[in-house]
Formats: sequence, structure tokens, C-alpha cells
Amino acid sequence: MSLEYIPAKSIVFGYSNGDKWFGCNYNMNIYKGCCHGCIYCDSRSECYHIDDFDRVRAKANTIDILSKQLVGKRQKGIIGTGAMSDPYNPYEEEARLTRGALELIDFNYFGISITTKSALITRDIDLLARIRRHSPTICQITITSASDELSRMIEPRVSLSSERFDAIRQLTDAGIYAGIMMTPILPFINDTPENIIGIIEKAHQCGTRFIYPGFGVTLRTNQRDYFFEQIDDKFPMVKSKYLKQFGNNYVCNSPNHRELRKLFTSNCKKYGILYRMADIIKAYKSEYECDSEQLSMELI
Repeated sequence: MSLEYIPAKSIVFGYSNGDKWFGCNYNMNIYKGCCHGCIYCDSRSECYHIDDFDRVRAKANTIDILSKQLVGKRQKGIIGTGAMSDPYNPYEEEARLTRGALELIDFNYFGISITTKSALITRDIDLLARIRRHSPTICQITITSASDELSRMIEPRVSLSSERFDAIRQLTDAGIYAGIMMTPILPFINDTPENIIGIIEKAHQCGTRFIYPGFGVTLRTNQRDYFFEQIDDKFPMVKSKYLKQFGNNYVCNSPNHRELRKLFTSNCKKYGILYRMADIIKAYKSEYECDSEQLSMELI
């Protein structure tokens, strides 16, 4: 099927001081909806008003709109993308809208923060490396399972976990600050010590700089119905555990979250992997500043 386009007036939104979510100052959404089919996706929730969520649409005239917006921004900063819809969905391979956006971000001297579940991000390593030479750059690859088999069950139409680990290796080998979004960890599904340790060990092997965790899942209207429908099909008897343990709660933390967090923390410390948001932000921005100073000295 061909990619559908919808009218748009803006691509980049807001401005914050960059001290919270991965240091982002702006938020960028090129696509609307997602076809990855992850059973837990919060963006499916009714509050976001995305009808027919599994159908991917792109904003028309993305590159022209973004070009005008970036030129008009008085404050430079880090543009975050991937919070609502994956910038590397399957349509991106041909549409190349995310790549076009990165070219503009590079040209206008902004930084970038990307969250994705797709190994397609490696296609744009050349651009990410160029952006990194002048602005902070960070890539978050979501990995919730050390097992390809389990990842295919809960994230059916994205790159396998092994492919995502390999993407991190390629990014870090290119000098790009990259790590893992280890969230959500689903109660009664992937909240096991074996899975947590497995992710950390594979993360260490591929040069991961950080792992940001979430030991639970949030469930609300629309998303809750879809989630229960999926686990009924793939994980028999688990729905009854959710209803007994959480009822209609919005936040559903793993019953083992305290023990898992202790295990997670000790193993991250063992391998020197960062896991606190403030530490991650400080580290990748400081690394950029050091490299910029080195580059300036080389040009003298």
C-alpha cells in the first residue's frame, strides 16, 4: 500500500529547557499512527485522538514546513522524535522523510534525540555523525526482550531484538551516543530476572552507553482493550492475573519491580552502564562538548 498524506501546519512543537526527557527542547512528529503492532503501545490511548492507529499517515509537505520552522527558531536546541510514532516505520525506507528532516536539522545546527524500534536507523548513521559534530546527538533503541521469539510476540512487526542490538553496535562504533529504552517490562510476560540480565549482558556486548528502564506498563482506554485482546491470544491465563492484580489501575507495575530494579541496578553498575535520566543527559551532552572542543583545536 502507498503512504497516505494528511494536511499539516507544523512539524516541530514546543520549547522546554531540556532538563527532562533525554534533554529534548523540541518535539517533532512527521508520521501519525504506527503499524508495528506492539501490544502495549500507549499512543493507542483515546486521549491522543489518533483514529485508526494502525494506519500510518505522513504530514504533507513535511520538508517545506520543517525548513521554514527551523529557520524561524530563535533558540537552537535538541529536537526529539519517536515519542508518538516511530520515525523509522516501514514506509520511511522509501519516503525518506525522517532522513530529509535530519538533513535540515544538520543544516540548521540543531541537535537530535531519536527513539525507535527499527534497525533502519543505521541507514542514517552518516547524518547522525554529521549532526554530532556540531550538536548533541542521542539514539534510544527500545528493547524489551533479550529473546527474538518473545520480542516477535509482543512487538510483531518491528526489527527483532537481535537486529536492534546490532543497530546499537553500529551506532556506537560510529561514535554516536546510543542506548536502550527497556520499557515497558510487562508483568507476567517479560518481567523475569533472566530477561533483565539477558538484556543487560547483550547491551554490554554491543557497547550500549545507557539503559533507561520501566518495570511495568500503563493501561487506559483503547490501549487496555487492545492489550487484553492480544494477551488473550498470545499469553493464555495472563489477562486474569492482570485483572486480579491491578483491576482498572492505570499504572501496572510488575509485582517483582523492587527486586528487578535492584538486580538491574547492580548489573548496570557492574558494566558501567548509565540508567538515571539526569546522568544520561549530562553524559551525552558533555561528550558532545568535549568532542567539539577537540574539533576546534584540530581546526586551529
